Amino acid sequence: MNFPIEVNNKIIIARKGETILEALTRNGLKVPTLCHMTELNPTGSCRMCVVEVEGKANLITACSHPVEEWMKIKTHSPRVVNARKTNVELLLSNHPDDCLYCDRNGNCELQKFAAELNIRERRFTGKKNKYKTDPSGSSIVRDQAKCVLCGRCVRTCDEIMGVSTLGFIGRGNTTIIGPSFNRQLNLSSCIACGQCIMSCPTGALHEKRHSADLQHALHNTEKHVVIQYSPTLSISIGEELGMKPGKDLYGIINAALRKMGFDKIFDAAFAADLYIVELAAEMEKRMRSGGMVPMFSSDCPAWVKHVEQTYPEMIPHLSACKSPQQMFGAIIRSYYTTTFHVDIDNLYTVSAMPCTARKFESKREQMTQKGISDVDAVLTTREFNQFIRLNGIDTHQLEPEISDSPFHVQSSAGKLMGATGGLTEALIRTLYSRLAGKEIAQPKITEVRNVKDYKEYYMKIGEFKLGFAIVNSVKYAEKIINEIKAGRDDIHFVEVVACPGGCVNGGGQPFSNDQNIAKARIKSIYDNDEKDPIRFAHKNPAILDLYREYLGQPGGEKSESLLYTTYSKREVSL
Repeated sequence: MNFPIEVNNKIIIARKGETILEALTRNGLKVPTLCHMTELNPTGSCRMCVVEVEGKANLITACSHPVEEWMKIKTHSPRVVNARKTNVELLLSNHPDDCLYCDRNGNCELQKFAAELNIRERRFTGKKNKYKTDPSGSSIVRDQAKCVLCGRCVRTCDEIMGVSTLGFIGRGNTTIIGPSFNRQLNLSSCIACGQCIMSCPTGALHEKRHSADLQHALHNTEKHVVIQYSPTLSISIGEELGMKPGKDLYGIINAALRKMGFDKIFDAAFAADLYIVELAAEMEKRMRSGGMVPMFSSDCPAWVKHVEQTYPEMIPHLSACKSPQQMFGAIIRSYYTTTFHVDIDNLYTVSAMPCTARKFESKREQMTQKGISDVDAVLTTREFNQFIRLNGIDTHQLEPEISDSPFHVQSSAGKLMGATGGLTEALIRTLYSRLAGKEIAQPKITEVRNVKDYKEYYMKIGEFKLGFAIVNSVKYAEKIINEIKAGRDDIHFVEVVACPGGCVNGGGQPFSNDQNIAKARIKSIYDNDEKDPIRFAHKNPAILDLYREYLGQPGGEKSESLLYTTYSKREVSL
């Protein structure tokens, strides 16, 4: 049911059951919010979205109040603007004055509100918050002094991710946000997904930066610096460079990296192909030998950590394959250094990924050789963008270039892994070849695309009828795990991605609350798949060369020693 309401002396159409904020937003009227999260129930706690409604004595929160027929609303009356301005001034009264040094300078919602409301003096002076920064996590830094207690990180961790690491601690003006018992992040249940960073409006949460170490390595003439970058990064990096969301800058990234002085540049889609080939081999082995099924995906380090600390009994179900990042790191340190006669002691490997959990993964003990990490530094998409600017690269003036051999060929199957369901689709393409002895007639599998929360898909491949489950965020993994424990046996492979939507929405991606941007990134992935001449990981000629010259065969002795790993139970505080 639609009905008219009056907003700023103009008539707009509202819908029964929606909030004032929803009606205003749908009609192109912007009201500022701080605590509000579109996909979650409103709380109205920050009161930034207050509006004036005729007949109401007090200002009301637009995010939580339902529209009523013939409401008369003022969204920016002097009373409303003054209320919002006072709210921001109170938040600023005890906020650190270090904007020039803050990680979110220029991309801070509090800073933006102060500018929009023309706050140019300090009317309220409060006692400055003095908290120690928590840099204990391998991926995320927590700076409580910059927290405005909006609660978005708490709700994201609890209601979206289902991890519940963060919560409100204390009462009144002593309230803070942190892990249980206010312990350090490295002692908590944090899975390093970085979604709390994406939801934080200030610099209270940010990634641990590796770019300074990389800059030193690039200017050390003795170092041989090699970088791998995610294909997901190449379709999102342009957003911060003023380009259309979803535009693939694969060639531009290669040109920019060469100008910065990297010795070798590799597209990590090659490693994604390698992961798919090995995953299919492991899956076939489990199916034919009566091994542990269903097999869970292992490419998402946040998901793997979640299993180790929350469902340790399910560790045998995890694929033993390393993630693409770590597979590539191992191949670079072994095959690449041997083939190209690179001194391994002077090798410096870098990974550019849309994910904060990759930082944690690169430091895992299992991902080292003789105590040395296979990947020395990991940059998020945001860090990578900043690194381009640091080195004075004008991407608008660059001509596209290709990545370096011998890993310069990639299939579109590996690139599909950036979206939820993409791994399952890519795996089926290669698994079909192994189990049926022929190629699948239609590589596009629409049924496993655009998964919202959880989806199942069944398919007859050769002598096997296989069930695939796709889990969009670790929150929804509990359902299938409980069913497996109860004896369910019709599911054989489970793809789990920690971040809703997949790596396109990773915790290291450019900040954005616009769901249309995420859709544009996913569309770019699928459009590229339609146009790519190589749509099967096992058809990648560079992958075939690697097996012929070095690895032998998928799942073979050499592959297992380099590309497979183990997991173990992790103890965390309650």
